Amino acid sequence: SAEQLAEVRRLQALYPEPRAALLPVLHMAQETFGYLSLEAQEYVATLFDLSPAHVHEVVTFYTLYFQEPKGRHIIAVCQNLSCHLAGAPQLLAHLRSRLGIDVGETTDDGRVTLLAVECLCACEHAPMAQVDDRYELSLTPDKLDGILEELR
Repeated sequence: SAEQLAEVRRLQALYPEPRAALLPVLHMAQETFGYLSLEAQEYVATLFDLSPAHVHEVVTFYTLYFQEPKGRHIIAVCQNLSCHLAGAPQLLAHLRSRLGIDVGETTDDGRVTLLAVECLCACEHAPMAQVDDRYELSLTPDKLDGILEELR
């Protein structure tokens, strides 16, 4: 929309190098379209005079950009060393079993997308996950079951 293009230009003007606004603009595009298709990535590239390949590299580097439709809820389990040693692999196995999907997939009903991500910066509370916009700390399979019930 015209308002969104104005916001893109406002964000680009905040920085000495306009392409520094690429991440927030990608978030805007994802919010608008639900995910970042190749067509959306190409369009964003034109807004910054970047190659579509450059934008695609950014999209594939960060874990919270989605190239396919995502679930209504995102469960991102930390896989860094502290969480791994404290049981993150077992938590992922539990979630895969309960949800019937693998990491990177979305349940058939579109309810949950499961991710394994690098450090979520709460090592002292390992294992942990981000569920939508909140952090879930010191997780156990029982706590995960409660969270899954809340997401229904």
